[in-house]
Amino acid sequence: MVEFSEAGTPLTRNDVDEVLDLIGAEEAALWAVLAVETSGSGFLPDRRSKILFERHYFHRLTDGRFDADYSEISAKSAGGYGAAGTHQYDRLNIALQLDEAAALQSASWGLGQIMGSHFAKLGYATPIEMVETFARSEGEQLTAIAKFLIAEGLVDVIREKNWAEFARVYNGPSYAINRYDEKLASYYERFTNGPLPDLTLRAAQLLLVYEGFKIVIDGAFGPATSAALSDYQRKKNLPVTGQLDDATKAALSL
Repeated sequence: MVEFSEAGTPLTRNDVDEVLDLIGAEEAALWAVLAVETSGSGFLPDRRSKILFERHYFHRLTDGRFDADYSEISAKSAGGYGAAGTHQYDRLNIALQLDEAAALQSASWGLGQIMGSHFAKLGYATPIEMVETFARSEGEQLTAIAKFLIAEGLVDVIREKNWAEFARVYNGPSYAINRYDEKLASYYERFTNGPLPDLTLRAAQLLLVYEGFKIVIDGAFGPATSAALSDYQRKKNLPVTGQLDDATKAALSL
């Protein structure tokens, strides 16, 4: 049985620095990719990796033998996604009952939304190993992104901020339909000219989401984060400051 939910540890400064050293890219460029692929977070509130199930992959990996009875999860064309979040696991779970290996390879996983079909390219022995490794931490997911960029020859591309070429390789030849290149360029400019995510605050936001709070995980301090911190402090009988103070960091194990 595949373990989809494990520690779900947030990104750390060390995680980011190691990957930046590995690929030699600007941090703003890396955050642009993360913002476009998963809105900056690799996990759902239940600590499972964010996924998107791709029915055309499942069709190809299973020779279309499930198309007639399971068109939602197996078809020649992409689409039929339905809602993001847990619904993608509902779709995945149907596919798992039909062909586990093909199902795991037919979803994109984590911070970089890397297809499970790339497991061997990233150095994993099986799709299960990739999925369970991703479940441990965003750091593992980020390292896999670096490995993918190296394997696909995208290191120089991200260094040069050639967003059209990056989007073509990373998102496919139809990238322009969803304006991936434009989104990457826009986020890069935003992170270049504005603050980068505060990784300690971002970790706190993700841990608060695990506690049931509905806030954006962006490493930026705003009213919603302050309100969530205040509610969390009340819940834990801490001084209510609405700030990420030392007592709150300790309660969150930061």
